[in-house]
Amino acid sequence: MKIEYKFSFAVYIWGIITGIISGLLAYYNRSAWILGFLLYFFVDKFVMALIKELPPDVPDERAILRKAFWGWLLFWLYFTMLSYSVAINFQPVCYSNQSLLYQVVHNGTAGIKCVFNVTNVTG
Repeated sequence: MKIEYKFSFAVYIWGIITGIISGLLAYYNRSAWILGFLLYFFVDKFVMALIKELPPDVPDERAILRKAFWGWLLFWLYFTMLSYSVAINFQPVCYSNQSLLYQVVHNGTAGIKCVFNVTNVTG
């Protein structure tokens, strides 16, 4: 496998790990997701532990943080939201019987139940 692919794979794995940590910690304390974000600054240590050499476009270890930011950020955000949603047992709320979510749930194509919550406004 090419070294560039190993580098990207290591960055994505670190994004997944820190995202899961952020999501689970945010379940207990809403501001704890910041700890997972701060783990970004250890991405260079994690990458160097997995792969022993750097790709040609990364001249030294200090450039790892700059090169890995966007890939890590997208994986971190996705897995933070996913693990937090699983931890809080998220249930969607349908506000209208004309919404796409309501139609999908009631047509039987979704595997979830939708809480139907409409408040009457009299005026």
